[in-house]
Amino acid sequence: MMDINQIREYLPHRYPFLLVDRVVDLDLDAKQIRAYKNVSINEPFFNGHFPQFPIMPGVLIIEAMAQAAGILGFKMMDVKPADGVLYYFVGSDKLRFRQPVVPGDQLILEATFISCKRSIWKFSCKATVDGKEVCSAEIICAERKI
Repeated sequence: MMDINQIREYLPHRYPFLLVDRVVDLDLDAKQIRAYKNVSINEPFFNGHFPQFPIMPGVLIIEAMAQAAGILGFKMMDVKPADGVLYYFVGSDKLRFRQPVVPGDQLILEATFISCKRSIWKFSCKATVDGKEVCSAEIICAERKI
């Protein structure tokens, strides 16, 4: 389990773009992570998306899954951004949205390592709310030395 202070050691993101609140399970043998994001009406994007029917933008759901995958990648390599390594989100395959995410939801983020070739990492990811899948994708990240 990782709290927000530990997560901040592995993700360079900060408010309002840090989208992982807690890691609840990290299994390096199975190469899997399970984390969550609590979705609050106080999120700045709800002011414009959409004021009368607030829903979390899909691109931010994808970003949240990518951040969870990034933590898994950092942990698998046993490095942190402070060691001069970053992950860049570079693409997704098989992306599907199934239902909206609204204020009050807890977005469960799951990522499983698929492969790494020439510093390009691929993860199978899904996001759920109350046990129902809201989004799934293969997330592709590039590992870069800084």
